[in-house]
Amino acid sequence: MIEKKFEEAFTPEWVKKNITDLTNELVILRKVIPWQKIINRLTRFYDSGRGCVGISLRTVIGLFVVVRLRLLSDRGVVSQVRENRYIQYFCNVPDEKLKTFIHDSGLCKIRRRPGEEGIAVIESEIFDMLRLAGVIKGDCMLTDSTVLPADIIYPTDIGLIFKAFGKMRHFAETHGIPLWWDDREIKELWREYNLNRNKNEIPAYFFEFALIFVSALRTFGDRVGNLTASGGEKEKALRLLALLTLLNEKNEQKIAGERHIKNRTVSLDEPEARPIKKGKKHPDCEFGTTLQMSFNRQGFMVTVENFIGKPDDSTLWPATSELFIKRMGEIPEFAIGDQGYRSVANLSIPGGTEHIFLGRSSDVAEEKKDFCRKARSATEGFIAVAKNIRGFGRSLYRGFGGDRIWSLLCQTACNLKKFLQLYFTDEIGDESLKTLGLA
Repeated sequence: MIEKKFEEAFTPEWVKKNITDLTNELVILRKVIPWQKIINRLTRFYDSGRGCVGISLRTVIGLFVVVRLRLLSDRGVVSQVRENRYIQYFCNVPDEKLKTFIHDSGLCKIRRRPGEEGIAVIESEIFDMLRLAGVIKGDCMLTDSTVLPADIIYPTDIGLIFKAFGKMRHFAETHGIPLWWDDREIKELWREYNLNRNKNEIPAYFFEFALIFVSALRTFGDRVGNLTASGGEKEKALRLLALLTLLNEKNEQKIAGERHIKNRTVSLDEPEARPIKKGKKHPDCEFGTTLQMSFNRQGFMVTVENFIGKPDDSTLWPATSELFIKRMGEIPEFAIGDQGYRSVANLSIPGGTEHIFLGRSSDVAEEKKDFCRKARSATEGFIAVAKNIRGFGRSLYRGFGGDRIWSLLCQTACNLKKFLQLYFTDEIGDESLKTLGLA
């Protein structure tokens, strides 16, 4: 059970004594973020009657936000709350609870409970609050796709098979089942392969590994079928069997001489990751998922979508345009992308947009060309900042659902940072500041 009530943890005296810099970004964001609205929408993910009362939802939300805002790990953010008065104030953790408010390992479990849907609530409430206050403008849609690299070891066919044996070994040890293959033979073969990585000999090693794997996988299927375990453990074993079966199918295609294998498995820990050609010089290929972003001209990140593999950009444009309009509540005057999005149909999407620029100057009138070119260049800059400064560089969460949660948290941090930038440069109007409680 999680504590759902939002109660201010600090007295005015404590704030006056410890929070001396009222221009600190966390002090400003603490006033702006609609805590109670988010709490009200997240309560349905938690049981109101079971378990001991633990960490408050208000603190959970604060931790979720600050972990990406300050680019911290779970362990790092818990440590910082205990040491940094401003983070402690932002997350609403009183002095008497500093030592026991949460263990860093618990943050992962708490994040898993609301999952993608719950994290999306946090992102959408903060975004809508800025939009309704008039801070985020919807007159211009800038769209581009990039790669969200997965945190995986560079894949090789033999390495994946060796990893598969490790997965089956863990299954056997967990359920007290004797190994059904010669594990010593596998380890010796792996050592020999790593000591003699002659390019001409790799196919022979691969064939030998694949041959042993086929036999072991067949027996693994029988073991899983006869497994007497809880529903969760059985389901986990069946998922592993399906993944290893898919790996075996890809191996058979390669042995048969196929060079272009669709949806090639590159990781057993990140099964949705794919090799994605970037169209850039270095690196020309990354392993992960496709990340589709849209911004407004200010640099606020309006939409973030994750896709398995590398879908054609031109097919993504209509749905992204529709999502942008839905989030902003208006049709943009400008819609700007590169030539990857270009098609005859896309030159009229979004409907009602006056100026649609898809990589060619001839797409728009002469007086709008300069604006569109600069906006297109700005898109590259926004993505570069998101990937190199705001945390989109590499997903540290497992699986496609983890990538989606990572993207939503990073999007929230990006938009809060952009808001702060506008705030400190006096680019936010008085009416907007009054709406946000900062006037």
